[in-house]
Amino acid sequence: MKTIQKYSATVLVTAALVILGGCAGMTHQEKGTATGAVIGGVAGSASGGGVLGTAAGAAVGGVIGHEVTK
Repeated sequence: MKTIQKYSATVLVTAALVILGGCAGMTHQEKGTATGAVIGGVAGSASGGGVLGTAAGAAVGGVIGHEVTK
């Protein structure tokens, strides 16, 4: 089970880096929103687990990232 969690975390981090690498044409606020959503999704997955925890973390992180970069 720990192997699966470690593999999932590696895939998630790699996906986040690829997605954030494609943000060249985005505004500063859009980048902040996307970054907040990714970080929130990772935190939600780590703390609550499952799809609901990940989605809730991504939503909250996106809102925080959007407000911080205003």
